[in-house]
Amino acid sequence: MTLIQLIRHEIRAIFTNPALLLTVFGGVLFYSFLYPLPYAAQIPREQQIIAVNLDDSQLSRRLMRMVDATPQVRIISQAHSLAEAKDRMIAEKLAGILVIPEHFYRDLLQGRRPTLSYAGDASYFLVFSTVLEGMASAGGTLAAEVKVSRLLMSGQAMELAREQHTAVSLELHSMFNEAGGYVNYVIPAVFVLILHQTLIMGAGILGGRQNEQQRDGEYLYWRDASPSVLLIVRTTLFFIIYTLLSLYYYGPAFAIYDIPRLAHISELALLNLPFLLSATFLGISLGCILPRRELATLLVLLSSMPLVFLCGFVWPISAIPAPLVAAIQFIPVAPAIQAFVLLNQMGADFHQILPHITQLILLTVLYGATALMLLRYKLRRLSHLPAATPE
Repeated sequence: MTLIQLIRHEIRAIFTNPALLLTVFGGVLFYSFLYPLPYAAQIPREQQIIAVNLDDSQLSRRLMRMVDATPQVRIISQAHSLAEAKDRMIAEKLAGILVIPEHFYRDLLQGRRPTLSYAGDASYFLVFSTVLEGMASAGGTLAAEVKVSRLLMSGQAMELAREQHTAVSLELHSMFNEAGGYVNYVIPAVFVLILHQTLIMGAGILGGRQNEQQRDGEYLYWRDASPSVLLIVRTTLFFIIYTLLSLYYYGPAFAIYDIPRLAHISELALLNLPFLLSATFLGISLGCILPRRELATLLVLLSSMPLVFLCGFVWPISAIPAPLVAAIQFIPVAPAIQAFVLLNQMGADFHQILPHITQLILLTVLYGATALMLLRYKLRRLSHLPAATPE
């Protein structure tokens, strides 16, 4: 079989496979709109909470009004006890609970420190932090007012009381995600993960489909091809397809959601080269092993959620067990996400991601050699079987 014939057959095999087309093109385009849609507002606001006011004093009611006035939370109802608040929070799917203790006003007058209790649904990290931020900011504001009032009563000047009401003055500034939103925080890394997963699925589906054809005795155009030439042709086609899809993700998709783009296009291209090659070789290797095409989709989908948490952009690497961190380094998406976030979201220089580039190159060599070995073994077995004729 000539090179031109092999290229034509490979193109036909890719673009006449509905499952592969739906996964590669449909998946990439569909998820570019579906995944960020619930978080387009960037920051959760007006989260509904329930209050338990056990003091029922004028000051405690004022505190509730201050909490309700914050942009983060909104008090929709009150409960008479903590147990009632818990039940209503679960039943009404509320975001949190504010508990004002008994003798709150009396303890403040006597110079004691009453304890306000906050509770939130930690199943959603941003919602949980938003609820606590709103309630804590209102409580901190009231505490500052009480401290300033005491200083004024002791004879301090107003300006001096404002400066001395707390020992430390904090000025917080968010780096790399100034909006503090979900889109800028997660979406860039998730887009890299989507490219990785759909690429492996696409290559795996193609290989699984050809294993089915081999088992059914159908015509196999690639049985007379050289393993190295077949690997180069297949890898090149997937690389071209995913280079175009990467340009869509890093360009128009980022622009739609106003995601910062700090990396130069040439730097992204250099990062994309070993990333796409290593992912393609891994997908081809899986395709050589899997007996059916649907197993590629099942295997990759089951691994997607663990990868989200193990790649270090949702959950810190320092909080992940060391054996899992070591194991994830053999998956191309892990160093690719780390390098991409450093380069494009944090404005790192290219030399600062060279360790990740080196890791991706080593993975490219590893999975490239694995794919070539599996293709050789596969074609060697076919050489001893009678060839079917094309219809």
